[in-house]
Amino acid sequence: MPRGKRRSQHDMGGEEERTTSKRSRGSYATQQNTSRRHIKADDSFSQKRCVDWFCKYTNPDEPDTLGPDGMEKFCDDIGVEPENVVMLVLAYKMGATQMGFFSRCEWLKGLTELECDSAAKMQSKLEYLKSILNDPNVFKSIYRYAYDFAKDSDQRSMDINTAKAMLQLLLGKHWPLYPHFAQFLDQSKYKVINKDQWCNILEFSRTINNDLINYDIDGAWPVMLDEFVEWLRLQRTCTSSTTLS
Repeated sequence: MPRGKRRSQHDMGGEEERTTSKRSRGSYATQQNTSRRHIKADDSFSQKRCVDWFCKYTNPDEPDTLGPDGMEKFCDDIGVEPENVVMLVLAYKMGATQMGFFSRCEWLKGLTELECDSAAKMQSKLEYLKSILNDPNVFKSIYRYAYDFAKDSDQRSMDINTAKAMLQLLLGKHWPLYPHFAQFLDQSKYKVINKDQWCNILEFSRTINNDLINYDIDGAWPVMLDEFVEWLRLQRTCTSSTTLS
């Protein structure tokens, strides 16, 4: 049997390079797989991370309640003004019972459903939260929820200033008559709005034409809306008379 040729330094060097290259590729592949596993783990919802995130906004005296100061910091972190309608939608998702406060249970309920355990994930859900307002039935549920959420828990009715702020938030951009209605409230005797009035305002905004031609004063509308229609018609009559003269 003939003896094999002795390998030259060049051949040995080439083999070493190939071996090193294989090791490098193997190491790179391992790093990539580890990185992918890390990204996947971060992307999955973690209830522990969600609770830790909640604790970032609470204080030791009330560890189970996120209050006004924490709410302001939370809004800063997700890049949303506290008065933005998306915060109302988020509170609705949580089933929050008091404006300006989230309990630990409410936080976990809403953010588990949304699969959010960080500010970055919450920011990615903001457009979705806004978009659900486009569903008339969901909007109606949120509108009705807003009444009990925004009024003082020890009061049966909502004070007029809170009511105007919530109406502006929910209807201001979509109901052409809202500026007139807000002006009417400013000039009226009303200091509070009850739930029946609140619900009928939404129905009025959805069904009554801007020219009020289809408003039936003998219908089952609250007296407040009868008075608003009478007031607005008078305003328009006075405007027309001034224009003609």
